Amino acid sequence: MPRPSRLTEKRRELLPVVAAAFAELGYRRASTAELARRCGVQELILYRLWPDKKAMFLAAIDHVFERSLSAWTMELAARPTGQDALTALIAYEARHHGEHGLYRIVFAGLGECDDPQVRAALRRMYLRFQRFVAGQVEVAGSKPGRSRASGAALPADAAAWGLIGLGTVTNIVLELGLLGARARQELFLAVAQRLVAAPSRS
Repeated sequence: MPRPSRLTEKRRELLPVVAAAFAELGYRRASTAELARRCGVQELILYRLWPDKKAMFLAAIDHVFERSLSAWTMELAARPTGQDALTALIAYEARHHGEHGLYRIVFAGLGECDDPQVRAALRRMYLRFQRFVAGQVEVAGSKPGRSRASGAALPADAAAWGLIGLGTVTNIVLELGLLGARARQELFLAVAQRLVAAPSRS
């Protein structure tokens, strides 16, 4: 198997720093000079890795999903025996949702949706989240004692969009300081459990 190129490795190394800068400064205020300063490299190096600032921002949008998926994968690997994946992920998100501030990249991107490439990147990111979450809801609903097919339960696709919406609302609550950490956690847990609740089979 060929080794990844040095440029690919460097891109992977610097992307979390670039993403954190966009999360803090937004798209417009994050100059390439500032991005380079935070990465500890010259601007020329960034331009070897990405063609322009917009490409860096598009990569940061993709990073939002990849970072979440990595965290979820580790959480699922460490979950207690017998705990289903969906329950573990909801508990994890209730505790950690928004803690790295990467949602601010999404918020900044929504302000740039007139750009077709940014719009496409956000659509791709949201659809990846939706497919992953819907898959977890579907698997949980197929377990004995739970039924996703019942009219009393939301379909997996709808429940996934509801959970994504809950995440957005929780980020707004965090950003504006509307609730403390404990109240946010309780809000997330209560609403998420409602969204994925499925009645027992009789």
